[in-house]
Amino acid sequence: MTQEELDALMTEGLDEDTNDQKVLDESSQIDEIKDTQDEPLEKIEEIKPLDEISPTKEENQNYRVSSNLAWPPPPPTDDHKMVNQLDDVTKDSEKKATEMFDKLETINNFFMDAENLCNEAKDVASKNIEVFEKLCAKFPNVDTFSSSLEQNQNMLNNIDDVISNLQMGQDEVMMTMDMMQYQDIHRQKIERVINVMRALSKYMNSLFESKVEDEKRVSSAVYIEGDTTTENIVSNEDIEALIESLGKK
Repeated sequence: MTQEELDALMTEGLDEDTNDQKVLDESSQIDEIKDTQDEPLEKIEEIKPLDEISPTKEENQNYRVSSNLAWPPPPPTDDHKMVNQLDDVTKDSEKKATEMFDKLETINNFFMDAENLCNEAKDVASKNIEVFEKLCAKFPNVDTFSSSLEQNQNMLNNIDDVISNLQMGQDEVMMTMDMMQYQDIHRQKIERVINVMRALSKYMNSLFESKVEDEKRVSSAVYIEGDTTTENIVSNEDIEALIESLGKK
């Protein structure tokens, strides 16, 4: 083999190695592009309609309020719906207030019954005092009559004290009922707040309503020029165009 043939053979081998290396480099670049774009592509594929990405009932139940986090807000469960909570407050407070009034009225009736019994006992004690006063006047030397007169007088004084306490208890019950009237005022204030909130909710719904249903709307753009949080997301068309451009080299 001459020197010229040997040089030609070596040159041809180097060209093949260079072409193979170029193909390998292009393939590795394509693989790297695909690897780097796997995560954004997955994000693109995971984009779902708004009604499908709403939190499930189980996720709502597992939600825990944190004092350190202001966002995201609590899910719209029954425990976090403001109007529902206020409705429950007004309903429960009105129910408990009615029960409280019934209890106070029952206590007041007990006081009145006790006062009537004391008045009956007072009448009996007063008659006993009249009798023993006559007996003491007719038989002044009999100690039994004088001691019984004194006991009945003391009992009459005690009955007067009991009646006075019962009357003061009735006054306290009436004052408590008067103070409970403020609960009804608070309920009316809460109901006024509820009505304002419902009016605002209806107004906002009317303001944002549209004749086009959400299911018929086009999907939102993933990336818009000027976005700062989605600038690294590349579409499938961009990747295919890049692969084609590399294959043409």
